[in-house]
Amino acid sequence: MKKILFLLLLLSFVLQASQHTYEVKIYSTIFKALFPNKTTVYVWSDCDKKSDILHKIYNVRAVNSIEDADILLLSKSKNITSKKMKFVTNYKLLKHYKKSVIGGFYWKKGRPNIIFLRRNLQKYHIKLPQSMQDYVEDNL
Repeated sequence: MKKILFLLLLLSFVLQASQHTYEVKIYSTIFKALFPNKTTVYVWSDCDKKSDILHKIYNVRAVNSIEDADILLLSKSKNITSKKMKFVTNYKLLKHYKKSVIGGFYWKKGRPNIIFLRRNLQKYHIKLPQSMQDYVEDNL
């Protein structure tokens, strides 16, 4: 019985690490697409777990101040009034900030979901590469 419990715990850690690795790759791709001409993208996050992920991305630097950021990565804050670009990590925040958020990346039923809002991309004069056009939506 102890061996089975140990194997289940080990499997859950492996799956968690795998999801973490995918998140690093996905965020890296998203930030490169949003800022193709920048060598370093400065990101402010309201979540320590997301900040840990940001530290693992080569051309991304986590910053402590909203004013120093190129983009805000929001996971829980619903009261951010900054005019900076916002990118969210859950659907509720995507709906809450739908007038100012450029997009979101979140997990639903174990699958990654990526969405960009066309109107807000245009507002910030962002043109995504062709490979990311499938993720652009007109409405939620």
